[in-house]
Amino acid sequence: MTSILARYEELVAAGELQPDPEQRSAAERLERLQQSLEAPKQSGFLGKVFGAKPSPPRGLYLWGGVGRGKSMLMDLFHERLTIREKRRVHFHAFMIEVHARLREARKNESGDPIPPVAAALAQGLRVLAFDEMVVNNSADAMIMSRLFTALIEGHGVTVVTTSNRAPSELYKDGLNREHFLPFIALIERELDVLALNGPVDYRLERLAGMDTWHTPLGDAATAQVREAFFRLTDFAPEDSAHVPSAELDVGGGRILHVPKSLKGVAVFSFRKLCGEARGAPDYLAVAQTYHTVILVGIPRMGPENRNEAARFVTLIDALYEHRVKLLVTAAAEPEELYESGDGRFEFDRTISRLKEMQSEDYLAAGHGEE
Repeated sequence: MTSILARYEELVAAGELQPDPEQRSAAERLERLQQSLEAPKQSGFLGKVFGAKPSPPRGLYLWGGVGRGKSMLMDLFHERLTIREKRRVHFHAFMIEVHARLREARKNESGDPIPPVAAALAQGLRVLAFDEMVVNNSADAMIMSRLFTALIEGHGVTVVTTSNRAPSELYKDGLNREHFLPFIALIERELDVLALNGPVDYRLERLAGMDTWHTPLGDAATAQVREAFFRLTDFAPEDSAHVPSAELDVGGGRILHVPKSLKGVAVFSFRKLCGEARGAPDYLAVAQTYHTVILVGIPRMGPENRNEAARFVTLIDALYEHRVKLLVTAAAEPEELYESGDGRFEFDRTISRLKEMQSEDYLAAGHGEE
């Protein structure tokens, strides 16, 4: 299998990627990490005598604005890394798993649950790769320093992550942020921090010339959002029957099925997301997990749809506050979706937000930015 850098250069030569010095520098750094991880293990004399483990390769924190190629580089790293002891996961999904494990540990054991949870997560693992590290709540912030210290320094796991924010900007102005500062120090001590802030927003380029709001409902609108999905995910249209789905843990032991889920892009039907009994925690989980949501089949709504309209308002609030990109197929323009009925006054704010979410400034903002 070709190396990360070789594959990157092949993609540039083929015109699939534009030459980008910062991307190439990141590919070079990831290739050095690949070589370190794939090199034969050598315990050495001291290791044989004292049982000392060799230090794990230094990890990488790759940060930058939306659409700068971070996910693409993570794809290359994970695909080209030939060791089996690797795992790639969206950061939000990982933290949901961590909290679930901590709850179980507290039920079954006395004492501090973090060490056994870290040990279980590190079992058989040398590399842990995250997409979109972002910290939005105090529950995550309170445990991250100790958890990742145990993973990296205690169990020798190499961490590679992408983020829209520099380490010092994580959980900025968050509640009890002083408890989170050791995690920032850990990143700066144990990971190389590399900025990827080239002038080109590749995600926006992929949507160039395409609208985000498609009306009326029908084959033409469906074809537009379908093309957008394939542009954003690099998934071959001829393989559309094999687009992966996902099960999103929305808390309280409840799961939301995501019919299409790939590279931070999710596809839902309005009927599934707003026609069922769902609330703010469900929509918050969606907004934290996905940088782009494609919502299809939004109908005109009236008094008989007031519950669906209220859920739609809550959904848009969550997506807007987390700067999630929204592409839709709808029966009408935003101002014509809900013309009368309970909650019509509150819907005016949603109309305003839907309009703003189509603007260039909104589309250029990073996921999770305020």
